[in-house]
Amino acid sequence: MRASCTAIWLAAVASAAAWGQLRVGTFKSDVTPPLGQPLIWVMPTTKIEDPLLAKGVVLEDRGQRYVLCAVDWCGLSNRSHRLLRDKVAKAAGTTPDHVALQTLHQHTAPYVDGDAYALLEQMGRPVVRFEESALVQIADRLADAVKKAAGSMRPFDQVGTGEAEVERVASARRLPTPDGKVVIRFSTDGKKPEMAAAPEGPVDRTVRTVTLGQGDKPLVRLHYYATHPQTWCCDGRVSADFVGAAREQLEKEEGVFQIYFTGAAGDVTVGKYNDSSVAKRTELATRLLAGLKKSDEATKWSAVTELNWKSLPLVLPKKLSTQQEIDARLAEAKATDDEAARYRLTIAAAFGLRQEPLSASLLSLGPVRIVHLPGEPMLEFQRFAQIAAPGQFVAMAGYGDIAPGYLCTDRAYDQGGYEPGASNTTKGAESVLKQTLRALLGSRAPTGSGR
Repeated sequence: MRASCTAIWLAAVASAAAWGQLRVGTFKSDVTPPLGQPLIWVMPTTKIEDPLLAKGVVLEDRGQRYVLCAVDWCGLSNRSHRLLRDKVAKAAGTTPDHVALQTLHQHTAPYVDGDAYALLEQMGRPVVRFEESALVQIADRLADAVKKAAGSMRPFDQVGTGEAEVERVASARRLPTPDGKVVIRFSTDGKKPEMAAAPEGPVDRTVRTVTLGQGDKPLVRLHYYATHPQTWCCDGRVSADFVGAAREQLEKEEGVFQIYFTGAAGDVTVGKYNDSSVAKRTELATRLLAGLKKSDEATKWSAVTELNWKSLPLVLPKKLSTQQEIDARLAEAKATDDEAARYRLTIAAAFGLRQEPLSASLLSLGPVRIVHLPGEPMLEFQRFAQIAAPGQFVAMAGYGDIAPGYLCTDRAYDQGGYEPGASNTTKGAESVLKQTLRALLGSRAPTGSGR
């Protein structure tokens, strides 16, 4: 009897210890589209250059679980994003507001908006769409991987922070002109001598790495870097592009699970350094890999005993704010025979009709603050967040629910150019986003520019 009581007491002590212990599980799932399923926008998949992966972590603290997930897709929007997020949350034993599901935004990958597909079908003008059954299979496979990770978590008691400069990868997409306007340098414009010779422009060259460890042993590394991960597009070939190549090579060399997130890269591309050739793609992967390695080597450890999570609703001003404007956009979509254009026009209408708020979230872990945003945020918002939390190690992942498209500054709307034209939000989004960032980070940062 006494032995039985002792066993029960020891089990209770162990359970109490585990309850107060930080734990992490890693997961990886193949999210490569089947042949024939569309990539951005409606181009059917014809060849798999390399697989697309969803990689992430399940975190646990005091009985609560949280998920960070990075998906090698161009975009997930509206009900399609909710489908994956909800299945991941259920598999992890948590709620959807505790899940940050971000895409990396490679343009050799799918861009799926279930709400837009539904509108197209209602108007009798469907496009080549990602089949719901194929999407559910991918989501279920991801959920299975998350469930396994939640069932095999390991304790961690250290968080590491590292950063390093990445040389000759990122370049500004918006180049200023003397009259206050901008010239746009797209992702493959390195083939144009004048664009390759133009200045790199305002970028954030720093890759930031967060490492979770047990003692001095790293268990997983999460990298955050701000550039469009696009070297080519739209020819039916699937690839995780140069960022996927660098990430997987580092995991192979280091033997530590590696996850990569795209930061606030709405106005940052590799256009200065890329001409869409295999040689340039290889050079970009090599230089990014070098920066990731330096960031790993610079890791500084801090003891950590708890994490905190904050999620806030985000309601942005809409470019299509009235039913009349939405109907006009849908009529335009219905009239065009260009399937890609029809899909894009309907995506904008779907956001105009959206009632559910977007969300932004923050993970705090020791000195680390990781911000998760929807859409394609401009670099300004990453800079603002870093200034809004002085003394903290701030990393940002963009490209959650991509429904709003580009998240632009008011100045960008005044200047014009590609990003404001492709945005589903409008002037005034900047103040809403910065207010949300201040609320997440607990900051009294000024309401103006974060610079």
